[in-house]
Amino acid sequence: MGSGGMVATSQPLAVAAGLEILGKGGNAADAAVATAAALSVTEPTSTGIGGDCFALFYEAQTAGLTALNGSGRAPAALTIEKIRNTPGMSGESSLPPYHPYTITVPGACAGWCDLLEQHGSLPVGQVLAPAIRLAEEGFPVAPITAYFWQRGAEQQLHTALNGREMTLDGRAPKAGNIFRNPGLGKTLRAVAGGGKEAFYQGEIAVAIASTVQKAGGCISLEDLAAHTSTWDTPISTTFHELRLWECPPNGQGITVLIALNILEGFDLPLDPLSPDRLHLEIEALRLAFADTRWYVADPSMVRVPVEELLSKEYAAHRRKEIHPTRASLDHSHGAPTCGSDTVYLTVADRFGNACSFINSNYMGFGTGIVPHGWGFTLQNRGHNFSLDPGHPNRLAPRKRPYHTIIPAMITRDDPPYLVASFGVMGGFMQPQGHLQVFLALMNGYDPQSVLDLPRFCIGSGSASGVVALEVGIPEKTVRDLMDRGHVIERVSSWDGVLFGRGQIILRDRHTGYLIGGSDPRADGCAMTLI
Repeated sequence: MGSGGMVATSQPLAVAAGLEILGKGGNAADAAVATAAALSVTEPTSTGIGGDCFALFYEAQTAGLTALNGSGRAPAALTIEKIRNTPGMSGESSLPPYHPYTITVPGACAGWCDLLEQHGSLPVGQVLAPAIRLAEEGFPVAPITAYFWQRGAEQQLHTALNGREMTLDGRAPKAGNIFRNPGLGKTLRAVAGGGKEAFYQGEIAVAIASTVQKAGGCISLEDLAAHTSTWDTPISTTFHELRLWECPPNGQGITVLIALNILEGFDLPLDPLSPDRLHLEIEALRLAFADTRWYVADPSMVRVPVEELLSKEYAAHRRKEIHPTRASLDHSHGAPTCGSDTVYLTVADRFGNACSFINSNYMGFGTGIVPHGWGFTLQNRGHNFSLDPGHPNRLAPRKRPYHTIIPAMITRDDPPYLVASFGVMGGFMQPQGHLQVFLALMNGYDPQSVLDLPRFCIGSGSASGVVALEVGIPEKTVRDLMDRGHVIERVSSWDGVLFGRGQIILRDRHTGYLIGGSDPRADGCAMTLI
């Protein structure tokens, strides 16, 4: 708790970087970028400048929200036909997870710079200074990060082009080992001196394009130079007296909004782990995923019926498909019209502003492919494209894919003010985590208690997925859900990452004090300035 500004994320050193910038007079946008850049150094197992980002920014002076889409696009030369003509891929429904064709243009660097330009108060060089220091001087690797670094070393890094550069002579650093990344320091120094142009049009761009093409992909210098972030109108829905905000498609934030609209018509039990409540939450999310896994796509290329999907009338129609005591595993998408690993951070400053920010490679190290000498891996977001020519999210040149990473905020409408900035990382778990966190906050749980609660996760974000239950959910509840027809899997220990890793900053309406929480499933913390 505190009043001088707060940072919450999955790495203590990244929290320290954000607090350093707040202490030098920076605002929430400045500290968010500083924290994101530090995370790219200290947790490359989840995030990096070779990935994408999204952000929601709350401006205290106007009580307004803006949404930044920092996701990249497919190469201009990549088509479904090209993939079908690639040996071994003629019958695939999606791209192999680590194939160079899954590399979309990294959007994070432009996102960082654009957030600073629109809302920041400090120069990019000053904001990136803590991350540069961490990269060049080295840092002790945190325990949970070391575990997933080893998994990445065994999976994509040992086979990916230049992936060995993200290891210590081929092995992952162990907890407490010092890891230095001078290549990433060089990348961050270039951006500090030359802005986003240094990344998308200079030596770094040449290294990205040449490396991807050498690996068998097709990103070009023209693809990189053409990249732009977009500023979008956030989408929201009301749930009783609160309003939940998400970024619009191509992100999956609309999933939780659809589910909340459906749940609003039920009298939810207060106990967050009761079988009746979990059953309703699971069923609402099944319906929401049935819709969004079909409709969510790049709105610049296909029409996404956002308004119709978020209408209360449509929710009332879908609500009728939920049976109070029986699971449904075969939901299909409705007709609302007539015709995967990430880091999340949240920052609040002493001025009343807040930033909800998420940055990701996807699947840990992404493809594991490293532009030689520059210290970061390239994402594999293109894995989420459909190769079905009739699907709205079908692969197309310079198209953004269905995106899993989503930041969130909660406000009240009358008078308008910020209640909380929060997020839960972890692939298709993210809207499920948002739903569970939002409802627990609404029930009066404090941020840390909310994040400590055990969670459920519908596997693969599909309407028919197996329901994973985290250890800590009562056995009576587990048996009850199984009796209703839910296919259940118990998950514990390190596999708990399946349930995401969240961060929350709550602002007390009356005192203005900040109350933060950080997920115990990660290495991080929430900290405040005095």
